[in-house]
Amino acid sequence: MEQYKQEFIEFMVDCDVLKFGEFTLKSGRKSPFFMNAGAYVTGGQLKKLGEYYAKAIHNIYGDDFDVLFGPAYKGIPLGVVTAVAYSELYGKEVRYCSDRKEEKDHGADKGSFLGSSLRDGDRVIMIEDVTTSGKSMEETVPKVRGAADVTIVGLIVSLDRMEVGKGGEKCALEEVKDLYGFDTAAIVNMREVVEYLYNKPCGGKIIPDDTLTSAIDAHYAQYGAK
Repeated sequence: MEQYKQEFIEFMVDCDVLKFGEFTLKSGRKSPFFMNAGAYVTGGQLKKLGEYYAKAIHNIYGDDFDVLFGPAYKGIPLGVVTAVAYSELYGKEVRYCSDRKEEKDHGADKGSFLGSSLRDGDRVIMIEDVTTSGKSMEETVPKVRGAADVTIVGLIVSLDRMEVGKGGEKCALEEVKDLYGFDTAAIVNMREVVEYLYNKPCGGKIIPDDTLTSAIDAHYAQYGAK
């Protein structure tokens, strides 16, 4: 496993973003783990988060893109901190863009987007925290493709939960790929998280032991992608 992935897993645990125990998700599913990207709240945490996204994008997609698009609302800071990190780490200036939930009808920046405008020929990478159902893509992909003649290179999320999406067979990331025709990826997936943390002390926090690993296996037996 790449070094940045190992560091990112420990980073999620240290920031209380990734927790293990018993949780009820918005979908109603019971889960032995929970991710809350809203727990990244300090300048130092956000700086590191942008660096991990930048490293994953560089490793997976390379440098042939122009814009990072973060769907509102959580995608807005992700696009900003990753654009900054990409400039610092790789010396490449990429623009950030986000959609507005409500169109602004006044001022020099009126319209449906924040940040840079989208231009014909732009190569775009979509950036999100986690994709469980792919619903945000239903709203934002048509906006992006309708704004200019762009190519969506791919989608990057921080964690692939590896659970079935709305179709009941494939994971949400695979469903997005099939539906919209662009690649999807994550900084890490839950299999990598469990393998790395199994019986490994991490910041003095509870980590997957035999009992918790069995609970995660049972969860995936019921909800895991086929």
